[in-house]
Amino acid sequence: MKDQLLGFFDALRQAGLAPSVGETLDALAAVQAVGIERPLLREALAAALVKDHADRAAFDAVFDHYFALPVVSAAWRPREPREGEGAGRMGAAAGRGLQPEGRVGRAPEEPKPERPAASEQPRAAAALARRKALAAKPFRDMDAAEVEALDDLVAELGRRLRARFARRTRRAPRGRLDLRRTARRALARGGVPLELVWKRQRPGKSDLLALVDLSYSTAAAAEFLLALLVPARRYFRRVTLLAYVDRPCPVSLEGGHVVPHEPFDLNARSDFGAVLRQLGERSDVRLGRNTVVLVLGDARNNRRPPRADLLAKLHTAARRVVWLNPEPRPRWNTGDSVIDAYARHVDALLTASNPRTLAAALGELAKLAL
Repeated sequence: MKDQLLGFFDALRQAGLAPSVGETLDALAAVQAVGIERPLLREALAAALVKDHADRAAFDAVFDHYFALPVVSAAWRPREPREGEGAGRMGAAAGRGLQPEGRVGRAPEEPKPERPAASEQPRAAAALARRKALAAKPFRDMDAAEVEALDDLVAELGRRLRARFARRTRRAPRGRLDLRRTARRALARGGVPLELVWKRQRPGKSDLLALVDLSYSTAAAAEFLLALLVPARRYFRRVTLLAYVDRPCPVSLEGGHVVPHEPFDLNARSDFGAVLRQLGERSDVRLGRNTVVLVLGDARNNRRPPRADLLAKLHTAARRVVWLNPEPRPRWNTGDSVIDAYARHVDALLTASNPRTLAAALGELAKLAL
């Protein structure tokens, strides 16, 4: 049973649910508590491993594969004992693993639960290898067909990201136990923790302001980021999506495509300094102490003034500023890149040069924002 559970956990990871080590230990303990009766086993494992209701269908599909109901084989039925054979013959049959008619059991020749056909396994392995290769490929090196294929990765990585956000937003009624302060108070009582101290909860969900560079060099990364952010928006109180090249423009993601809500010139010359100046002039952009600002861009300003002082003011007004750079790190601060000028005024500067690192960077955002 333990080996079957470990295979079940691996299958969940391949399906995008990604149970943590602690959650798998909780699942093992739950199985020990409820036993192997199928309905109880399903709900116990779901309680320990499913972090988002949207992932329940994927969990059930994997569960049904790994814990399939026994199949009653029609290949064997016990024959009626002939005169003189009586219980001795039936007892011998039971000794060989057969059971009397009326009870459901596995005969030796009963087929095992269905698994993927051997002919399909190489195809599935090849598809998995292609997804892994695409997840590790730099956005700047992708062709049009590979950019289109990112839709499949969005679904897989999006499930993992939602799980990360769900874990960060799950709160106890009184907040988490503050072990350090509880221990300090216990010292005055001879080491007996008579009084538990709870950490205060944060004042609710954060607001998210996302600024994404839609210029040619970063467009693939920007669209991938927006596709991941849209399903995760329920974990924020308010989400504002702005695209930019040389000016900020409200956008939405519709049918997998970025739709600007104002006139927008994708062929303009990148100028994040001008974007910061115009951002401060917009009445529809709200900044407050509960606002997390997420910037995706390569900080290539065509040698125009970077206006890092305006980013410093934005940082002072907001709760967090996180910058994702879709260029490989060796290209930072080369040519017209001025990422170092902005790095001093952000809480985190993260590499997001391919789908895998971008999704990981958003996981770090969950830690900082929620």
